[in-house]
Amino acid sequence: MKAAVYYENGPPDVLRYEEVPDPVCHPKGVIIRVEAISIEGGDTLNRFGGPLVNHPHVVGYQAAGEIIEVGSEVTHLRPGQRVATVDGFGSHAELRAVPARNCWLVPDGYDIKQASAIPVTFGTAHDCLFEFGRLKAGETVLVQAGASGVGLAAIQLAKRAGARVLATASSDERLARLKAYGLDHGINYQAESVPDAVMRLTDKKGVNLVVDSVGGATLKGSLASLGYRGRLSMVGNAGREPMVVDVSSLMGGNRTLSGVFLGAEIMSDRAHDMIQTLVDDCARGGLQVVIDKVFPLSDAAGAHRYIESRQAVGRVVMVP
Repeated sequence: MKAAVYYENGPPDVLRYEEVPDPVCHPKGVIIRVEAISIEGGDTLNRFGGPLVNHPHVVGYQAAGEIIEVGSEVTHLRPGQRVATVDGFGSHAELRAVPARNCWLVPDGYDIKQASAIPVTFGTAHDCLFEFGRLKAGETVLVQAGASGVGLAAIQLAKRAGARVLATASSDERLARLKAYGLDHGINYQAESVPDAVMRLTDKKGVNLVVDSVGGATLKGSLASLGYRGRLSMVGNAGREPMVVDVSSLMGGNRTLSGVFLGAEIMSDRAHDMIQTLVDDCARGGLQVVIDKVFPLSDAAGAHRYIESRQAVGRVVMVP
């Protein structure tokens, strides 16, 4: 099969499009013929500095496609079904072997490219808001990096739950595009201080919950934006900056900071069922998957480069 591989960590240019051995099906797994690959923030972080599990390494969390083989111990899936899949690596390829537990059925007629972008993106946003963020109707949420895949998912889910939604982005143009998905107030972090804007928009009360997928210096602004008993869901490190923050402000306001990592629970019944519900919601049109651009797998380097330019609104997808 063909795959986008690399032999050493580094910038997007380390990616090569090469022939590699086909994957082998585990007794508890399946093999899919990949039809769409959603590039996650963790994919670019792993390419930049993560472990190389194989040599050459095939990076990537998410891909969707048709099952072509099932393991001897798998009874709930069969060849011919379309599934969205997640695993620690291996998505940037024509074929993919994954645990059967990490598959979610794609409803008939639903766009496979959109399906490929749901499990990690919407599942992470859901956990940040509800499982760990304990969001309630009537509360105010700040979504950092609102134009990202997780950001757009969080905006929609928070609005649907009855929250007032604030979000940040790097330009007024990008913020304007978020209005259609439930954004109430946008904050251009290039033009003004995020905490100052939050206090202005909340009559100096701060927000009840922040979803922060950026980290680094952005995390400091997230902490400063919290109101009394505010909660902060920290997920990812898209900013690639050291996580050095003063958390002393948490005590005075009875605030909480939670680290969120969907991967730690993705094989649990709770997470699996939650993600399947989100896939079904998207297929029915209750939630929108925003795909900014589609690249061929052969230009994985270009796709990664485009993501790191921070031009995208939503997810970038590749097709073999």
